[in-house]
Amino acid sequence: MTQQQAYQSPTERVQAWADGSTLHIRFNNPTRHNALSVDMWQAVPPLLRQAESDDAIRLVVFSGAGEKSFVSGADISQFEDMRAAREAVKQYEAMAEEALMAIYLCAKPTLACIRGYCIGGGVNVAISCDIRIASDDSTFAIPAARLGLGYRLSALKNLVDLVGVGVAKDLFFTARRIDAAEAKSLGLITRACPGDGLDALLKEYTDAMGQNAPLTVYAGKRIMQEILKPDADLDRDLCQQLIRNCFDSEDYAEGRRAFMEKRKPAFRGK
Repeated sequence: MTQQQAYQSPTERVQAWADGSTLHIRFNNPTRHNALSVDMWQAVPPLLRQAESDDAIRLVVFSGAGEKSFVSGADISQFEDMRAAREAVKQYEAMAEEALMAIYLCAKPTLACIRGYCIGGGVNVAISCDIRIASDDSTFAIPAARLGLGYRLSALKNLVDLVGVGVAKDLFFTARRIDAAEAKSLGLITRACPGDGLDALLKEYTDAMGQNAPLTVYAGKRIMQEILKPDADLDRDLCQQLIRNCFDSEDYAEGRRAFMEKRKPAFRGK
C-alpha cells in the first residue's frame, strides 16, 4: 500500500489534507467570503505538483471554508497595490494564470465542490476543474464588466469551451447573477443538490474515483484536452499512445480478471 503523504500549505488561508485517495484544497478566507488573496493563488501550484507525484491521490477537490462561499472573487483590498500599476497588473495576472493553468492541466482529476457564492475568480477556479458540483443555494456571476477589468484569454476560452459562446457572452456582458438551477441548465456546473446533500454527493465522487482505473481516467482527461484544440494542433500520436498504455497496463489485466471473477478490481495505476 502506498504511504500517505503529508500536505502542507504555505499559507493558513489555504488548507490542504489527504483523505484516502482524495487531496482536499480548501480556500480559507471566510471573513472575506474566501476572496482569493495573493498568497492563496500562490499556494495552489505547489500543492498540485505534489499531488501529481503522489500515487495514492486519485482526485483533487477544491472547496471553500464556511457555509457562505466557495470563492467570492479576487481580494479587491489588494487591487490598489497589485493592479494599480502596469507592472503590478502583469505580475498579478501571471500569478493567477499559473494557478488556474495548474488546475486545468493537473494530471489528476479535479473537482470544485461549491457552496454559496462562486463569483469572478471563483468561477475561474471552478471552470478550470474537470467536474463542478454545487448546493442548490449557490450563486454564480462573472462581474468583470462592473469592475472594468480585462479578462484573460484562457479564462474566457474555458468558459466558451464549457457553455458555448452564446451563453458565455450572456454571462460576461451582463455580469448577471444566476442560481444553481440555471447554472446547471447552462452547463456551468455538472450537478446540483440540496445543501444538506452536498457532502453525500461529494462522497459519490471520491468513492468512484478511488476505485476506478487511474491510467484510464488520465488517458481520458488528456485526450479530451486534445479534442478541445484546433484540429491542426491535435496530437493524435499522443492519444494513441495513451490508449496503448492502458491496454499494456497491469490494471487492464486486473480489470479483466475481476470481471471474470465477479469482484471489484483493485487498480494500482500501473
